[in-house]
Amino acid sequence: MEKPLVFFSQLNMSEPKEKTFCKVIHAMGKEALNKEIKNRGKEKRNRLSLLLQKPEFHEDVNPGRSENLAKGASVSPEEAVKWGESFDKLLSHKDGFDAFTRFLKTEFSEENIEFWAACEDFKKSQEPHQLFHKAQAIYEKFIQNDAPQEVNLDFHTKEIIFKSISQPTIHSFDAAQSRVYRLMEQDSYTRFLRSDIYLDLINGRPLRTTNLRRRSRSFTFNEFPDEKPDLAIWL
Repeated sequence: MEKPLVFFSQLNMSEPKEKTFCKVIHAMGKEALNKEIKNRGKEKRNRLSLLLQKPEFHEDVNPGRSENLAKGASVSPEEAVKWGESFDKLLSHKDGFDAFTRFLKTEFSEENIEFWAACEDFKKSQEPHQLFHKAQAIYEKFIQNDAPQEVNLDFHTKEIIFKSISQPTIHSFDAAQSRVYRLMEQDSYTRFLRSDIYLDLINGRPLRTTNLRRRSRSFTFNEFPDEKPDLAIWL
């Protein structure tokens, strides 16, 4: 039976055998170390994600607005019915926007509506310095990899935004905003129309109270005494 041949790109036949061997071992060790760092990083991020979902690591989100929505005082059933005609009618009404945001929080996907709203505000900017600072804030919060509220965008769309972020225009986020809008319209909106939040509104019932909480917040390693900082996993 023929034995497979293994070739090492690190080998240089003109070098002494001992030196060549050390190079191969060093390369293999480095590759194993990088793999171990990535695995540890993924495991630690998963652990932190689970910890951050615990109630003690969260904060209430705008309890005053949540209370008003729960009472449904300013929303008539007739008005709520109109929200079912189109996604645009839902977002164009302040109470509709708030109710939909409340629903997205129950699905832990509120970053989509917050990104869409940030883009709407961005397009109202008049001064170049406003455009620049708001564009940077939107990019860091919603677009860049591992952003705190990263939205689901393809690589090509992200790349276009990245290339224009140093000299933004009011159209810099148009493609990304359209993608997120379609995602909400085709996915979240249909579930919202079947949700208890919407059904209670169109039937004139007070909305059921729910504890709306942030999915995450800033934290330090001091909050996790058993964890040791390992900055390499975030590089």
